[in-house]
Amino acid sequence: MTNVSEPELEKLLEVARQVAENSYSPYSEFRVGAALRLTNGETITGTNVENVSYGLTICAERASVVRAVSQFGPKIRIAAVAVANLNGKASPPCGACRQVLAEFIEPGAPVIFPAADGTRTMAFSELLPLGTEMKLK
Repeated sequence: MTNVSEPELEKLLEVARQVAENSYSPYSEFRVGAALRLTNGETITGTNVENVSYGLTICAERASVVRAVSQFGPKIRIAAVAVANLNGKASPPCGACRQVLAEFIEPGAPVIFPAADGTRTMAFSELLPLGTEMKLK
């Protein structure tokens, strides 16, 4: 995994918990927050935003990536990801979020998230094997 210390990951997780408070989730009531640590040292957050047409809902992880690209441009690189929810349930990044993260993340970047057995930290490459090889560039 990349050089993000355990205390830094815990701090990033706390930021994700705080931003989950802003979730717009009136349908599922599943309140999720994400925090990205970029390689430039910046921390970018996002939260899930639901829509009555569930297909238009955006997850916290994708919201944070969109925000990071909007703020810093398409050359961003993600050094670490933290996901939190306020429901006490497992919440690893979904497949769509993993694919979007793959465009910008360092393969060894740690991802910390709520799992069935407590908080889990994994290298991104374990969450989406071969994902970064799928890029066209």
